[in-house]
Amino acid sequence: MASQVILAVIPIVGIVMGSVVVFFYLLWTHRERMLMIERGLYETKPFDLTTFSLLAGILLTAVGFILSLVFVLIAGFSYTLLGGLIPLALGAGFLGFFGLRARRRT
Repeated sequence: MASQVILAVIPIVGIVMGSVVVFFYLLWTHRERMLMIERGLYETKPFDLTTFSLLAGILLTAVGFILSLVFVLIAGFSYTLLGGLIPLALGAGFLGFFGLRARRRT
């Protein structure tokens, strides 16, 4: 009986401790940025949309392709295949956006 209670408490304690760590990280990061803003040392970092679209496109296309392949092999052509086709289409869209943006820059 005691071992079941311990096994039930371990994930709860892990989640609580992880939440505490994340909370204090966010709090200290916020305070650090506020002090940097007050002292005039804070510089905004620009978001690189081209690199993000390339990375997201490659990852989503790879995951979507593998999921589509697994779903076809397991369940055949059914509605479960959408679980792989949706990330595949999103990845192809990101890669298309990257290609258009890179072509327009040159």
